[in-house]
Amino acid sequence: MSLETTLAQGLEALDIECPLEVRGRLLDYVRLLAKWNRVYNLTAVREPLEMVQRHLLDSLAVLPHLRALPVKKRLLDVGTGGGLPGIPLALMLPQVDFVLLDSNSKKTRFVQQAVVELGLQNVEVVHARVEDFHPDQPFDVVISRAFSSLREMVEKAGAYGGSEGTLLAMKGAWPQQELAELPAGFMLRDSRRLQVPGLDEERHLIFLAPASGEKANE
Repeated sequence: MSLETTLAQGLEALDIECPLEVRGRLLDYVRLLAKWNRVYNLTAVREPLEMVQRHLLDSLAVLPHLRALPVKKRLLDVGTGGGLPGIPLALMLPQVDFVLLDSNSKKTRFVQQAVVELGLQNVEVVHARVEDFHPDQPFDVVISRAFSSLREMVEKAGAYGGSEGTLLAMKGAWPQQELAELPAGFMLRDSRRLQVPGLDEERHLIFLAPASGEKANE
């Protein structure tokens, strides 16, 4: 099956409308990732077709839930690695300003090159450790994909959402133990089970927010 067909069928399964021009740029990103990956070892996934499923569609599966948030003007992708989920989301949400943060210099070099080649005007790439990052204003959304435990995410990046921001953690199996170890001051606000087309694996999107006296969703 071609990359174009795999992406088109995946988008249809996710009920995501995507212009042909944006589909082309999504696939350009996959091809760029595959090219750089041969030298820089950016991801364990080697084949472009598998990248469409495990990287593009996995990242885009959160898009409907992200769009449903009341405020989404500034988004921080913590531990973006090779630009995931930040680059696919930025291509789909050109009205949102993205900051893609990672401490690995070879990965941020690739992400910066991808931003240039894809013509992404709404993305800033930052090479820094999470705890050394000092944004000038809070973000509406802080998202991570396989970055760390929920506790570490809250401890290192929780403050970047300010008092009103939402933390979104993309997880595999339901993180029962990690939720039990959440630091004081943060709560589970919501969760969604995700179904990534072509992958028979568990995926969950965890919504965390500063505790405000409300009862967390079970």
